[in-house]
Amino acid sequence: MFYYLSGIVTHIDANLAVIDCGGVGYACNTTLNTLSNLRLNEKAKLYTYCHVREDAFDIYGFYSEGERRSFEMLIGVSGVGPKAALSILSSNTPEGFAAAVITGNEKALTSAPGIGKKLAQRIILELKDKLAKSAPQLQPGAVAVPSGTAVRSKAADAASALAVLGYNQAEISTALAGIDTESNTLEEIVRQALKKMLK
Repeated sequence: MFYYLSGIVTHIDANLAVIDCGGVGYACNTTLNTLSNLRLNEKAKLYTYCHVREDAFDIYGFYSEGERRSFEMLIGVSGVGPKAALSILSSNTPEGFAAAVITGNEKALTSAPGIGKKLAQRIILELKDKLAKSAPQLQPGAVAVPSGTAVRSKAADAASALAVLGYNQAEISTALAGIDTESNTLEEIVRQALKKMLK
């Protein structure tokens, strides 16, 4: 299967981008977040997920690997198909989605068209447990946080959200060091950590 497509953006439509790779135009279903990063007639690289059924071969393309990972996690939840996953990731950034799951924020998920309260609750229930098991445990002293329980919890939640996006313990510890986890929101902590890792 394709890992990514790299080529010229020749067409942009609602939840669709066409990438010309060597004279072949690949139609990629995608999110509003990804579309906002694309420009017609300019080069782009989309990380892909191929959804194969008896009657179809659909390609889903994402601007970042974190968004693709979020998409794959979502379609792994019973009752969440590709269309619903795209809707959620069009209304939330990957870090916002991860933060919503970690903190149990149903409203962030139901803000997406077609996502009801029951489905949002199922997503949180199924993914929160997976994240708790897969999230790295921060080494003592790896992240300088004040002694308050709420603050420590926010740093741990940020670490879990970054783990969702595919980062390992060493990368997460380094990225969170020096970030003000007391006054920033969880989403802002994750955003700042991502900015440091992408430098």
